[in-house]
Amino acid sequence: MNLASIFLQVKEITLSTGSFIREERKKFNTDKIEYKGLNNLVSYVDKTAEEMIVKALIQILPEAGFITEEETINKNGERYNWIVDPLDGTTNFIHGIPTYSISIALHEYDQPILGVVYEINLDELFYTWRGEKAYLNGTPIQVSTNKTLGESLLATGFPYYDFEKAEQYINVFKELMQQTHGLRRIGSAAVDLAYVACGRFDGYFEFNLNAYDVAAGAYLVQQAGGTIHNFSGGDEYINSREIVAGNGHIGNEILKITQKYF
Repeated sequence: MNLASIFLQVKEITLSTGSFIREERKKFNTDKIEYKGLNNLVSYVDKTAEEMIVKALIQILPEAGFITEEETINKNGERYNWIVDPLDGTTNFIHGIPTYSISIALHEYDQPILGVVYEINLDELFYTWRGEKAYLNGTPIQVSTNKTLGESLLATGFPYYDFEKAEQYINVFKELMQQTHGLRRIGSAAVDLAYVACGRFDGYFEFNLNAYDVAAGAYLVQQAGGTIHNFSGGDEYINSREIVAGNGHIGNEILKITQKYF
């Protein structure tokens, strides 16, 4: 498999879909919002973007299956599976807040081999594949070198539909906001992880996530020299619905706190 060649095709698919999303935002209005659940928003833009991506990816690897947010296709691949979020940050998109992204990962036997995150408004393409470095628009990236929480800036997300563990989460917030330069909530997990990969954030933690939220971004972090765990310190993050990302130092410091409350 020539992953470099596959990446170039995925790049074109991503940029083309990003252009579609960018243009639709100019004429979007709130009458076009749908609700999948409590505070779980979607629009025709998400669905159409996913259909565009899926149709194009099928041409690259016809035998591959898909895990997608909008479930526009139901196909499980024995060896290869694409994991796609066509518009990560839908709530931002709907409200006109300019941070949302496309996230595409390719797994082989449940192991990541390619990851792409495209932040649409800044035209920033983060990408990597097996055997390569992680890149931002052609420039190699790496996680930060900060070693203590006291010099770190972290990213997170807030619960918006499942509040069962809200109290534990608030306790984690409280400790980290007192020990760091601050916490940021951008609204796109894929972008949060991409920013960890390029050193803008020193670490990131969140729960109630899905595979399509984190698959590409987590692989970027790993390929950029960082670490990925669940809240208990285990390696399973795709299906655990929780994630801690960072460089080795900061990731471990965050884990010490999440392990106290989860």
